[in-house]
Amino acid sequence: MPNARVLSEKQAIVEALSERIKKAGSGVLVDYKGITVAEDTALRTELRKEGIDYTVVKNTLTRKALDKLGMSGLDAVLNGSTSLATTENDPIAPFRILNDYSKKLNDRFNIKAAFMDGQVLGESEIAEIAELPSKDALYAKVLGTMIAPITGLAVCLGQILEQKGGSLEAPAAEEAAE
Repeated sequence: MPNARVLSEKQAIVEALSERIKKAGSGVLVDYKGITVAEDTALRTELRKEGIDYTVVKNTLTRKALDKLGMSGLDAVLNGSTSLATTENDPIAPFRILNDYSKKLNDRFNIKAAFMDGQVLGESEIAEIAELPSKDALYAKVLGTMIAPITGLAVCLGQILEQKGGSLEAPAAEEAAE
């Protein structure tokens, strides 16, 4: 039986891990076995740039934290080497980055499972989410769609004005002459 100090430390780790998972918009569990230190460093650097927390986790403590949050569907993948990537910002970012690394490193780096907003995701859902563009790219696309009709109208009105013999600079030039 573990002593009280070790038990309290483990309970604190489980509590911190469950709080991290609860606050996260999404998270991905990864089997990192076989990657080199240089590959791991590059991965961590890229994840850090996107505001993603990436740590190696103990399976038993992670299982307890997930069970506490009602995500016991992830218990089956908690074996072997496991790391956890979570984010509170762009929920798609960890999927995209880790999927890219999984493709680059083949069998040495695999996505085990994932969750988003407290829901456990299946393999097909993980693959679909990983292919989505980033949050900023989606915002740009929506903004471009909203601006396109207004831009088209402005161009059309400018061409009509030119056909009628007018100019957009003409009124400004006349005011300057007075």
